[in-house]
Amino acid sequence: QMSNSSSITEFLLLAFADTRELQLLHFWLFLGMYLVALLANGLIITAIACDHRLHTPMYFFLLNLSLLDLGSISTTVPKAMANSLWDTRAISYPGCAAQVFLILFLLSAEYFLLTVMAYDRYVAICKPLRYGTLLGSRACAHMAAAAWGSGFLYAVLHTANTFSVPLCRGNAVDQFFCEIPQILKLACSDAYLRDVGVLVVSVSFVFGCFVFIVLSYGQIFRAVLRIPSEQGQHKAFSTCLPHLTVVSLFVSTGMFAYLKPPSISSPTLDLLVAVLYSVVPPALNPLIYSMRNHEIKDAL
Repeated sequence: QMSNSSSITEFLLLAFADTRELQLLHFWLFLGMYLVALLANGLIITAIACDHRLHTPMYFFLLNLSLLDLGSISTTVPKAMANSLWDTRAISYPGCAAQVFLILFLLSAEYFLLTVMAYDRYVAICKPLRYGTLLGSRACAHMAAAAWGSGFLYAVLHTANTFSVPLCRGNAVDQFFCEIPQILKLACSDAYLRDVGVLVVSVSFVFGCFVFIVLSYGQIFRAVLRIPSEQGQHKAFSTCLPHLTVVSLFVSTGMFAYLKPPSISSPTLDLLVAVLYSVVPPALNPLIYSMRNHEIKDAL
């Protein structure tokens, strides 16, 4: 059944602009965001690795988050920058498959990791006396490995599934990187409807993690409200605020990207949403985490 898609040796990504000036403007904008993400995540990784005071579960997970953010922005942005700079749109077939696999792997691992981080905050606030035993270094390593591992399996499943669908509607992907919904638009028929199984797995993963995060925060808010002093409440809640902000940003942009009705779909909107969920969080997450955090500021 590969007869049709095997003839495709490359895909054409979305061109941001037709004029040279706009192409270069786009290159510089992306370069700026990419450098911010590299620098911010790099600083956080270095600070956490080098400062012994930051060798705690919360910062260990934050280190993993920064690694995933670095990976995910490096999967999409450099290629888009190179295409703008060299005035081309091409990406090879293996390159496209690699982008699909890596972006899925890194973003789903990030989502699982954010779920683990919700558990970390739940234990810290609701079961503080058992924090050391429930989140010992081995437990943390296992949880982080589970997040990376699940992301990997999820990506293998999805990538294999996407690239086994025969494509015969050209090779132009309406996005600045290879994204599954855009590739499935090139499928010969509604061939991808047979893959209801994959969809069910996805939805249950996403929904399961989401419910877990919401329930954790329900417990956290109840515990915080029971703290007698207002200062104590404020202190407890401020340790959760960065995580809550990052989760909201991640889930809302991701949900909008994949669940928005086709009626409001337009190339410009699709592009904007893709930038929102694939480029903005990696650049913003480290800033969100370090803005009100004295320990990270001191370490830096």
